[in-house]
Amino acid sequence: MAKVKGAVEVNIERCKGCELCVVACPTGVLSLKEREVNDRGYHFAFMKNPDACIGCQSCALVCPDACIEVYRLVDPTK
Repeated sequence: MAKVKGAVEVNIERCKGCELCVVACPTGVLSLKEREVNDRGYHFAFMKNPDACIGCQSCALVCPDACIEVYRLVDPTK
Protein backbone atom coordinates (compact mmCIF):
# COMPACT_ATOMS: atom_id res chain seq x y z
CA MET A 1 0.00 0.00 0.00
CA ALA A 2 1.31 3.46 -0.90
CA LYS A 3 2.17 5.86 1.89
CA VAL A 4 0.61 9.33 1.78
CA LYS A 5 2.80 12.22 2.82
CA GLY A 6 1.87 15.87 3.11
CA ALA A 7 3.53 19.05 1.91
CA VAL A 8 2.67 22.55 3.09
CA GLU A 9 3.22 25.65 0.99
CA VAL A 10 2.99 28.99 2.80
CA ASN A 11 2.60 32.30 0.97
CA ILE A 12 5.18 34.10 3.11
CA GLU A 13 4.28 37.54 1.82
CA ARG A 14 0.66 37.23 3.01
CA CYS A 15 1.43 35.43 6.30
CA LYS A 16 1.06 37.68 9.34
CA GLY A 17 2.55 35.25 11.84
CA CYS A 18 -0.58 34.72 13.93
CA GLU A 19 0.66 31.21 14.84
CA LEU A 20 -2.78 29.60 14.52
CA CYS A 21 -1.39 27.08 12.04
CA VAL A 22 1.46 26.17 14.39
CA VAL A 23 -0.99 25.42 17.21
CA ALA A 24 -3.39 23.51 14.92
CA CYS A 25 -0.76 21.14 13.53
CA PRO A 26 -1.07 17.75 15.28
CA THR A 27 2.44 16.63 14.33
CA GLY A 28 4.47 19.79 15.00
CA VAL A 29 5.43 20.43 11.39
CA LEU A 30 5.08 24.22 11.34
CA SER A 31 6.92 26.96 13.18
CA LEU A 32 7.56 30.68 12.76
CA LYS A 33 10.84 32.02 11.41
CA GLU A 34 12.44 33.70 14.40
CA ARG A 35 15.00 35.87 12.65
CA GLU A 36 13.37 36.52 9.29
CA VAL A 37 10.40 38.73 8.45
CA ASN A 38 8.41 39.28 5.27
CA ASP A 39 7.96 42.61 3.47
CA ARG A 40 5.19 43.57 5.89
CA GLY A 41 7.43 43.01 8.93
CA TYR A 42 5.84 39.77 10.20
CA HIS A 43 7.57 36.55 11.18
CA PHE A 44 6.12 33.93 8.84
CA ALA A 45 5.31 30.23 9.10
CA PHE A 46 7.47 27.54 7.51
CA MET A 47 7.81 23.75 7.55
CA LYS A 48 10.24 23.07 10.39
CA ASN A 49 9.75 19.30 10.28
CA PRO A 50 8.55 18.41 6.75
CA ASP A 51 8.94 14.64 7.18
CA ALA A 52 6.25 14.62 9.88
CA CYS A 53 3.52 16.17 7.70
CA ILE A 54 0.52 13.89 7.21
CA GLY A 55 -1.43 16.24 4.91
CA CYS A 56 -4.36 16.67 7.31
CA GLN A 57 -4.96 20.32 6.24
CA SER A 58 -5.61 21.54 9.79
CA CYS A 59 -3.18 24.40 9.26
CA ALA A 60 -4.90 25.56 6.07
CA LEU A 61 -8.35 25.40 7.64
CA VAL A 62 -7.47 27.69 10.55
CA CYS A 63 -5.44 30.24 8.56
CA PRO A 64 -7.45 33.49 8.59
CA ASP A 65 -5.62 34.87 5.54
CA ALA A 66 -5.78 31.70 3.41
CA CYS A 67 -2.04 31.71 2.80
CA ILE A 68 -1.50 27.97 3.28
CA GLU A 69 -1.94 25.24 0.70
CA VAL A 70 -1.56 21.57 1.60
CA TYR A 71 -0.66 18.90 -0.92
CA ARG A 72 -0.87 15.16 -0.45
CA LEU A 73 1.95 13.23 -2.07
CA VAL A 74 1.87 9.48 -2.65
CA ASP A 75 5.06 7.49 -2.21
CA PRO A 76 4.47 4.26 -4.16
CA THR A 77 7.62 2.60 -2.79
CA LYS A 78 6.23 2.35 0.75
